[in-house]
Amino acid sequence: MFNELALSTILALVAVSIHGFGLLSLGRGLEYYETRAGRSYVEGPLWGHAILTIAVVLGLFIIHGVEIWMYAAVYKLIGAVPDLREAVYFSSISYGSIGYSDVLMAPQWRLLGAIEGVAGAILLGWSVAFFVSVMTPFTSRRKHGLLHRNDP
Repeated sequence: MFNELALSTILALVAVSIHGFGLLSLGRGLEYYETRAGRSYVEGPLWGHAILTIAVVLGLFIIHGVEIWMYAAVYKLIGAVPDLREAVYFSSISYGSIGYSDVLMAPQWRLLGAIEGVAGAILLGWSVAFFVSVMTPFTSRRKHGLLHRNDP
């Protein structure tokens, strides 16, 4: 059990680090966009907002994908699952806190999958908070009358 807890702690720390740097990178990307465009990312045409939103969502998918694959690679490396496909499947359902069954996982490593679920829930929540903070200025502009009927 000590090995499971030690490894799950290391993986959670690495996942949090990946996530933190990923979100900081997305934030810096928004700052870079504002610098290049010479305006706030909430200003401009609707199609620009749509592209920006899609880019942020894709960035979040990439960050979560890297974290899921990291867990899957470790599961395969330690022999906790029979093959890479099963490792990615198990990691995906564990990370999303959906959980289906731990029969795929070797009994001596099942706690690792459960802790991935806790870490995944926290990281998904962090992403939601980031996404809401990025999207809130769009609705704030509308609420405060900063958008007019003929704005693009």
